[in-house]
Amino acid sequence: MRKTCLLPLLTIFCTLSVFSQQMVLKKGEIIENLSVNDSTENTYSIYIPKKFSMDKKWPLLMIFDTEGKEKSALSMFVIAAENEGYVLAAPKLTDSVSLSKNMVLTSQIIQKVTGLLPIHADRIYAAGEDTGGQFASLVPILIKGVNGAMSIGASLANRELINIKESFHFVGIVNKENYNYPFMLTDAKLLDRYKFPNQVLLYDGNGEWPGVSYIEKGMQLFTLDAMGRQWIPKDSTFIEKAYQEDLAKVNQLKSIGDLLWAEQYLTQMMSMYGALKNMDSLRSVQRDLRRGKAYKVLKRAENAAFLQESMLKEDYQYYMEEDVYTYNFNNLGWWNHQMGVIDKFISSSKPFEKQMGHRLKGFVNVLAEDNIKIVLSEEVVDEDALAFLYMLKTILEPDNYEFYLQTISLSAKNDDFGTSLFYLEEVLKKGFKDKEKLYSLENTALFRITPEFNELVSKYLDDARYDIKLDEN
Repeated sequence: MRKTCLLPLLTIFCTLSVFSQQMVLKKGEIIENLSVNDSTENTYSIYIPKKFSMDKKWPLLMIFDTEGKEKSALSMFVIAAENEGYVLAAPKLTDSVSLSKNMVLTSQIIQKVTGLLPIHADRIYAAGEDTGGQFASLVPILIKGVNGAMSIGASLANRELINIKESFHFVGIVNKENYNYPFMLTDAKLLDRYKFPNQVLLYDGNGEWPGVSYIEKGMQLFTLDAMGRQWIPKDSTFIEKAYQEDLAKVNQLKSIGDLLWAEQYLTQMMSMYGALKNMDSLRSVQRDLRRGKAYKVLKRAENAAFLQESMLKEDYQYYMEEDVYTYNFNNLGWWNHQMGVIDKFISSSKPFEKQMGHRLKGFVNVLAEDNIKIVLSEEVVDEDALAFLYMLKTILEPDNYEFYLQTISLSAKNDDFGTSLFYLEEVLKKGFKDKEKLYSLENTALFRITPEFNELVSKYLDDARYDIKLDEN
């Protein structure tokens, strides 16, 4: 009986002894807080797929999150890595550390992992979402030996750093409602001009994460590219299975009338399989699709939306810079009107207008947040500019309590209790209920003991901490 139970235990708790290192790594589990070396506090997490063995070389995908949540970021890739056969590693990065230091850390971890495990030297890639995706797009540019980047919801971080003699494979995964979508299409055109292998995978919905199937497809693209470059042997079964899945995707898009997406996916397929299969049949399908009247109508509508979006973004960028520089609080009404315009786009029955509305909303929010970061990074913080931006964010993101609280705090710091009261009532109207946070808000000690503050708290939260009344005599 004991022998019968022993085999499952060995399977579940299978460990991997790595060369002569005093380290045991479990397969099928995220191992975190591994030290890069004894002399630093830098750490990383790693995931080794269950089917891993030491008798073959494996691809390595480095996962990046710039907020120090490397385990959480890595976990989003685990299922895909298990299915596609990738080793994952994620350094602990922070925004407070310079780009160069984070890049040095990344290089050290790549060296560490490749020294521990049989990693294929040509199959080291980088991946991340949002700012992590932007960082990932820099890794193959700045670290020799990294041959690809998968960026989710983020365009290339810096096009000017690209060396046209040092090609790398770029896979972008983006929602059509993401403000980075047009930028990513521009990136693809640039990389096409440089003859860099690249694909942009689109997905629907307003969620930030695309889902496992898209991560798997990104990994498949790296694998197909490796076969095309003869880094690994061609696997006809793998190629045909992936090809048929992609062909089914095109047919499904055509069947629901999404002809633009179908045409775009055909373009991606030709770049995916061009070195592996004859593409004449796909070219014929794409040519016929482009000649169709329905496709042309949709293409014109999309181009019109892109043009309108481009013009509006130029306006928003210009006026935000101008308003921040001149402390133009009077223009907050104009911004409120613009958000009404954007909301109408989002409510539109026309799909391209709806997508444009979501992208514009994302764009202005990121623009404001970038300006806030710039102001806060200055040695002497321009509090008037900061106040404008905090107030603007309450318009751009009216259900985010944080910017109301920041406005209250900053106004109270400058003894502008009238403004603090206005935004206090606004946030309470929105449903803010955290009384403890309200009473511990920075710079509001004097403001909190005013009768007006406590009257508002009593009105919306039933009970104020201080019972202070105005002297009516």
